[in-house]
Amino acid sequence: MADGILPRQDIEGLIGSGAVSAERAVEADQLQPASLDLRLGTRAHRIRASFLPGEGVPIADKVDRVRLHTIDLTGGAVLETGCVYLVPLMERLALPSDVSASTNPKSSTGRLDIFTRVIADGAGGFDTAPAGYSGALAVEISPRTFPVLVRAGSRLSQIRFRRGDARLSDPELSALHARAPVSVPDARIQEGLNLSIDLEPDGGGPAGYRAKRHTALIDVDARDALHMADFWDPLVARDGQLILDPDEFYILMSREAVSIPPGLAAEMVPFDPLVGEFRVHYAGFFDPGFGYGAASRAVLEVRSREVPFILEHGQVVARLAFERMAEIPDRLYGADLRSNYQAQTLKLSKHFRPVP
Repeated sequence: MADGILPRQDIEGLIGSGAVSAERAVEADQLQPASLDLRLGTRAHRIRASFLPGEGVPIADKVDRVRLHTIDLTGGAVLETGCVYLVPLMERLALPSDVSASTNPKSSTGRLDIFTRVIADGAGGFDTAPAGYSGALAVEISPRTFPVLVRAGSRLSQIRFRRGDARLSDPELSALHARAPVSVPDARIQEGLNLSIDLEPDGGGPAGYRAKRHTALIDVDARDALHMADFWDPLVARDGQLILDPDEFYILMSREAVSIPPGLAAEMVPFDPLVGEFRVHYAGFFDPGFGYGAASRAVLEVRSREVPFILEHGQVVARLAFERMAEIPDRLYGADLRSNYQAQTLKLSKHFRPVP
């Protein structure tokens, strides 16, 4: 079997073999071209602090030490800003010895400033399950800006499965770009594809959006339900610059239009840990077919830290790492699936009605 990210049809095979199981049958629309959506279980534990279970320690053994109270999610419940919750997921894993997994927030989760990361039993790190892992999964959830309504079955995270290491080197990515551009108008390749910020959008529209404080709650399962103006302020850059205010959340976009060919997947990774004044991206999976034949910008979720920080048009703020697929997916992003963000420019999450 080829190394690489497992495609949709192979994930179906993992489900059929029992390598991925769930307390409620996996639904067809959970399957994405190169990932599987994960569903919240029936209860959420409000905890006083984040934690890792530690090597060989089940998640359940640590929960009692940090749990403040437990919330029933069966009929829906509000998760408050500034609080940390741990929710057991419906899905569990019994991976083959040559298959590992990694997780990430879904795109819509990141655009709502919901901080999530998945924990596996006996894990020494977040958002990863080693090859051959067998056990439960839980997700840590901390809404940062908006209170959110969730319920059992809500999908905030997604999981990718991989065999071996199939990450493209810079020479391989450069050769690919020469044959079929992965970025326009240009590609800056250094430890992956570098992405810069667009603060001078064509057509004179907003350069980005800043989240409002003290808003109504957001139902994470309701599409096209909210007015943008109730939750966001549009921003205009002055002289190609935008000042990020401390502890505010912004939606911005890349200057580059990105294209992910059918045989590749990508993940947004931190650009430079030494740039500590702001954080870019919460949700980082890019599926095969994203932007392929339909120019699509990368939307960037940006949070400033302790001090004001000036962003300038064209400043590099993020990086895409490309990996080979083990096989081309039988369905591509933007083709046969209900893809929310194909051909996007500056776009809020699917929960908001399109701006006229």
